[in-house]
Amino acid sequence: MSTWDAIVIGAGMGGLVTASQLAQRGAKVLVLEKYLIPGGSAGYFERSGYRFDVGASMIFGFGTQGTTNLLTRALAAVDEKLTTIPDPVQVHYHLPGDQQLRVHRDYGEFISELTQLFPQEKKGIRRFYDECWRVFNCLNSMELLSLEEPRYLLRIFAQKPLACLGLAAYLPWNVGTIARKHIRDPELLNFIDLECYIWSVVPANQTPMINAGMVFSDRHYGGINYPKGGVGQIAQKLADGLAKYGGEIHYQSRVNRIITAQGKAVGVECANGQIHHAKRIISNATRWDTFGHLLPDIPRSEQRWRKWYKPSPSFLSLHLGVRASAIPPGTDCHHVVLNDWAQMEAPYQTLFVSIPTLLDPDLAPEGYHIVHAFTPCWLADWEHLNPREYEQKKEALAGQVIERLLALFPRLDADLDYMEVGTPRTHRRFLGRIQGTYGPMPRRPLPGLLTMPFNRTSIPGLYCVGDSTFPGQGLNAVAFSGFACAHRVATDLGF
Repeated sequence: MSTWDAIVIGAGMGGLVTASQLAQRGAKVLVLEKYLIPGGSAGYFERSGYRFDVGASMIFGFGTQGTTNLLTRALAAVDEKLTTIPDPVQVHYHLPGDQQLRVHRDYGEFISELTQLFPQEKKGIRRFYDECWRVFNCLNSMELLSLEEPRYLLRIFAQKPLACLGLAAYLPWNVGTIARKHIRDPELLNFIDLECYIWSVVPANQTPMINAGMVFSDRHYGGINYPKGGVGQIAQKLADGLAKYGGEIHYQSRVNRIITAQGKAVGVECANGQIHHAKRIISNATRWDTFGHLLPDIPRSEQRWRKWYKPSPSFLSLHLGVRASAIPPGTDCHHVVLNDWAQMEAPYQTLFVSIPTLLDPDLAPEGYHIVHAFTPCWLADWEHLNPREYEQKKEALAGQVIERLLALFPRLDADLDYMEVGTPRTHRRFLGRIQGTYGPMPRRPLPGLLTMPFNRTSIPGLYCVGDSTFPGQGLNAVAFSGFACAHRVATDLGF
């Protein structure tokens, strides 16, 4: 038995930012991680000389200006930093009808290229994306901490009243409503749906405008920047910083339950029987895994939240090692491929492709590249297969993904050196997330971010952090959640 100021369940990005922020303020912090390394879906694994990112490699939050550069700020708080490589193109879209579009880091170039595809919507395009900039400029002018802390709210309102009022006006709105104010062309609206879907896994009418303001603008402001050594370096640096400030991470420490006393969260019990007590417990598990698994009872507030949100899909992932000759000169790092607008949300239809070795060649042996191709799908497609059926399905669907990749990289099949296939069962096993989910998604259009819960829960002493708390999914968003959670917990503890 041991006693801590705070215990964090899970060393994903939200948990690590929370833990490192608390340790930097002087709190005694313990992180319990069931896997061998930190990072969760922002981790890595190594095979045959390749270092693969577990999840996406399109990274926001490493800018050098403003306040939305949350990854830069999180590392700096614990005296750490990372070398990053700027990406001149956020994503190269391959759209229905053989259309292509690059989202350039330069905002003017992006608007110009989009306007060439939709010249009749020139004014509407500029007005919609400029409105996204208004949201971003409000966010980027203030320190982003806990909206549950009244003194912070009063202080920030006194300092930035217009920015606060500007954000409040957008809180109830989704992207689809704002886009339709300015744009009429149905195919352009389909494109904006896809712009939302590639990071929120829902179309524009279910994506909060606040989130879109951040993503659609920061890619041109702070930019997309890849960390040298791979995405897993972010978590490792945060773990190093946490240790520097006296915090601890115990790996291979699976938490089986949260211990309560008189209705308050007071500790955790691990699978090996170890019990740790703390003044505050912070769960970086999903809310579905926290309530109903780590805690058997599901409070009424969580039952209500489950009526609004459901787990989003997981992914079929192909991690490929290929000879450098497979990738034509001038290829962009990130691609999204969609053949039919009507199939955007259907399983195995929207294909994401990342080639991080175009930015950091050291992730692969000399003369080779990494290609990470992934497409959304559901655990139900995989759950009840026997081992033979499971392997056959993996082989068949991997073959279909390779066929689609050949349209971009005709030599890829001949130059293939290594392949590893992950499924929703893989994601569930290694990431410990219900159904291997990417995060929560609304069951229907909801009023913007107003239904997204903050970090405190209805159980005294228990907090949640990560993508099932405000402001939602994405590495920079869960970093925001970590800053907010640490601020709320530190205030409650008196640090």
